[in-house]
Amino acid sequence: MSKLDLDWLAVFDEVYKTGSVSKAAEHLGLAQAAASTMLNKLRAHFDDRLFTRTARGMQPTPHAERLLPHLREVLAQLEHARGSRTAFDPALARRSFRVCMTDISEVVLLPNLLDHLRRMAPGVQLETEIISTESGRRLENGEVDLAVGFMPQLDAGFYQQTLFMQNFVCLVAQHHPRIDARLTKKRFEAEAHAVISSSGTGHAIVDKTLQRLGVEREVVVRLSSFLSVARIVAHTELIVIVPRVLGEVLSTQEPVRIMELPFALPSYAVKQHWHARFHAEPGNAWLRRTVAQLFGGG
Repeated sequence: MSKLDLDWLAVFDEVYKTGSVSKAAEHLGLAQAAASTMLNKLRAHFDDRLFTRTARGMQPTPHAERLLPHLREVLAQLEHARGSRTAFDPALARRSFRVCMTDISEVVLLPNLLDHLRRMAPGVQLETEIISTESGRRLENGEVDLAVGFMPQLDAGFYQQTLFMQNFVCLVAQHHPRIDARLTKKRFEAEAHAVISSSGTGHAIVDKTLQRLGVEREVVVRLSSFLSVARIVAHTELIVIVPRVLGEVLSTQEPVRIMELPFALPSYAVKQHWHARFHAEPGNAWLRRTVAQLFGGG
């Protein structure tokens, strides 16, 4: 392909991601007229409109959806070739990375990562967002650089690396009136519970396993995140199941105790995930190495 042809592919990819020719042109540093011309050349080449204007922006045609993985593979190979020649110097870099993570990781991992970046890569900034059902698509599109958590839904096209294994414990108030040094199954079932529903945390394992074991809970509150759970437990008689690494941090912040569960729940792997398109990109590779060095091996 000529250089002009490769520019067409970049325009295709950006229009797909943004749903807008003008935004695609802006992201690529092109005039809108130039981006429109390249898109028209692609339309002629593939004998298809590729994108049609709708109330939700430029939406891909079925043929464009079929072309997407093939064209992105070409772009990924080019990125790999470019990346092999271009080093990433963290001490000099000025770049912003976007990372998907759980609210647990924001409490447990993010402070250490930020401290490391301030010392080793002072020009690097982080933006975080909570893992969601859109995280896989955003990783693929390059809207997110890395995801850290429990994401078994990611399939072909994604790399993953285990950072550490995690298990579950119970969190109770420091002076809970009915729970002493040991939590029994009978006492667990008799107490009122808080439950957290949070993407990317492995917490779905809890519900499935308790159901399989026939363990019952009286759930009085369902929370959307873990951020308030320690204060709620500390000032009520509710108990809650949390990942151990979070429980250890929360027990230093609020008057709560960690209790071993009276039954076995499976462990799960906390991993970092990235898309194959960016596997060889030097900045992405540096960020992954940094995360692995800080949190891996546990």
